[in-house]
Amino acid sequence: MSTYIPIIFYFFLSLRLLSILISSRNEKRLKKIGAIEFGKLNSIILVTAHALYYAAVMFEGYSNGAFFNDKIAQLGLALFVFSIIILYWVIFSIRHVWTVKLIIAPKKYHVINTGLLFKYIKHPNYFLNIIPELVGIALLFHAWTTLAIGLPIYLIPLIIRIVHEEKLMKLHFSDYK
Repeated sequence: MSTYIPIIFYFFLSLRLLSILISSRNEKRLKKIGAIEFGKLNSIILVTAHALYYAAVMFEGYSNGAFFNDKIAQLGLALFVFSIIILYWVIFSIRHVWTVKLIIAPKKYHVINTGLLFKYIKHPNYFLNIIPELVGIALLFHAWTTLAIGLPIYLIPLIIRIVHEEKLMKLHFSDYK
């Protein structure tokens, strides 16, 4: 068994969990300044689906022996690490308004990011973080059933979130494109 792969994975997983604390801190600050949360049920579904997906991947992987010693596992780890790097790029880019929930701050606090990542990729947190993250851990753990069934199920509330977020951003911010 290649021991460096699980070590790297669990290190980046701890960074993923740290992002939840950042989100919680930002949410509290945003709500103190009058921010409004939208799509509460969808957020609960997404968080639950995310946790269940991780659990299913790990259960399937460890049940099947998850040896972490082949090119597929290495590719999965690389994809997962890439996704966490993007997550922190997004967090750093939008700072105080980044949360795992759909929260719109008052206009004077909620600035539309037009940086490089956001200029060329709409919703980089979803398309360059979440989706690669889920594919990456499934490849890492060789969790083919979870990837084939769990990812399409996860995409349903994610697509609902993206559509809802697009409508809200256009409604609240005239400079949002």
